[in-house]
Amino acid sequence: MPDPEPTRATPAGDAATAPVHDPVRDPWRGPMRRALAEAERAAQSGDVPVGAVVLGPDGDVLATGHNEREAAGDPTAHAEVLALRRAAQRLGAWRLTGCTLVVTLEPCVMCAGALVQSRVDRVVFGAMDEKAGAVGSLWDLVRDRRLNHRPEVVQGVLADECSALLTRFFRSR
Repeated sequence: MPDPEPTRATPAGDAATAPVHDPVRDPWRGPMRRALAEAERAAQSGDVPVGAVVLGPDGDVLATGHNEREAAGDPTAHAEVLALRRAAQRLGAWRLTGCTLVVTLEPCVMCAGALVQSRVDRVVFGAMDEKAGAVGSLWDLVRDRRLNHRPEVVQGVLADECSALLTRFFRSR
């Protein structure tokens, strides 16, 4: 169930019923819900619940992916890598210029490298990964000025929902 929208305090100090709008994160809630659905698929197959969606320049879904490391026996079968591969196949080009990757968990070093190499314009993620994140938490690979491409980063979209899914998964183990 989605988190209730936060409320805004009125000048009189009463809580208004209008939700607090976040112009940076709000446009990405729908795609993040799609990524969360992919993450659920990973959990159902015994993989860490991470889901990803690649949006084309027009905002349409080009490809989706969820972790398949356990299912495929492939250490590179992360949601982001699979979604990027599928998007490139669909477009017939490895350069995903104009595209956005939406993912439930902050990408690791491998996935952050794939983002840079694929030339996506933007990465949107939900939960921070303090142990292995490479888009601002532990490392910040995608903003390294020495690289030839640096995608825009939007973090914290539906972060509570993304974190809760991971917490439930690991507590059940």
